[in-house]
Amino acid sequence: MLVSPSLRVLSYLANSSSALLSPDRNFLLHWLLKKTFYAQFCAGETMSEVRGTTKELKKIGYAGVILAHGKEIVLEKGEKVEVSSGTSTGSEDHGTLKEVQEWKDGTLKTVEMAEEGDFIGLKFSGAGRDAMRQLAAQVLPSNAIENSTTEICELSMTRGVRLLFDAEQDAVQKGIDAWTLRFQQRYNRITPGKAVVYGTYQAYLRSTPTTLARHLAIAQREGFTLGVKLVRGAYMASDPRHLFWGSKDETDKAYDGITEALLSRKWNDVLEPLSGEKTGKVPEVAFVLASHNHETVKKATKLREEQTQRGEQKIDMTWGQLMGMADEVSCELVMCDKAKEIEKNAVKERPNTYKYFVWGSVSECLKYLVRRAEENRDAVTGAEGTRLALRTELGRRIWG
Repeated sequence: MLVSPSLRVLSYLANSSSALLSPDRNFLLHWLLKKTFYAQFCAGETMSEVRGTTKELKKIGYAGVILAHGKEIVLEKGEKVEVSSGTSTGSEDHGTLKEVQEWKDGTLKTVEMAEEGDFIGLKFSGAGRDAMRQLAAQVLPSNAIENSTTEICELSMTRGVRLLFDAEQDAVQKGIDAWTLRFQQRYNRITPGKAVVYGTYQAYLRSTPTTLARHLAIAQREGFTLGVKLVRGAYMASDPRHLFWGSKDETDKAYDGITEALLSRKWNDVLEPLSGEKTGKVPEVAFVLASHNHETVKKATKLREEQTQRGEQKIDMTWGQLMGMADEVSCELVMCDKAKEIEKNAVKERPNTYKYFVWGSVSECLKYLVRRAEENRDAVTGAEGTRLALRTELGRRIWG
């Protein structure tokens, strides 16, 4: 009942230019947001807070974290990105360069916070409005963005950290796909089946199976491993409705079909090869299954365990959920991993589970929090599963 009014208030604060409504200037507002929405989804405002959160998660049993800087640009519904046909490489004025520098500094700091084996989420929209214009125009990144992204990739490789280039709104997604492939071609050739750079694919888009098939063909042809993070999608409130599947069932079918094809390396009726391409195995990918759906997780776990029992070679895979969402799914995977470690049974699949969260000031994270709250509006009914799991566990601990 409180989700809709809370979302309206949060959205208003995120888009307000009033100093009085800035959490960084209004102490009471800062305290209220940090104790509620921020505490649910974010890691902290400082390096010490972030490291404390990370340490607690790893102590629980998570294999690692997916950490991202919270600053981003989210277009309002119907808002368009201005594209200048006369500028193909982006602006180099002081304001633009300052935005890119701040984005680079924040992302490099995020990489430095991470430990070996962790992931970093990277949003190109964080580099500012000119970056959005370049992405919308589907041109090569400006020198400033190219050099900054290269520096981020190089530091990540040095520290043993992997990069997830996040999906964003439809107006800029084709540009993001092109930039992501550009850096995958450069950094995903070192170890076959492993990736440093991952792209993000949103299963609720009708175009995703075809887009992914095209990227798989490019990776196979050019000899690099495609890094794939599969999500259901987070921009339903702002992107045109006709881009999405007509129902949740269709989205679930797309998500589960893509997952099955990538894990088994077999084409199916959801993920089909491009016309004229070889119809053999699906090219090997490095895969992050980012899902809060319990049925999806169960299906993927079952498939991986069957592969393990048959002694089949499996692709590199990580499980990921957002901090503050579907914690019962995450904890079930973590407990499964712990149980199999105790059993020391080599024929059982041990899930590699990560939690995704952002860090930054409350103001910087507001756009992210609005999207998370929007997702939670649709997930309220799903919270019943969490409550049932908690009641069951409580009863088990009391009554045995």
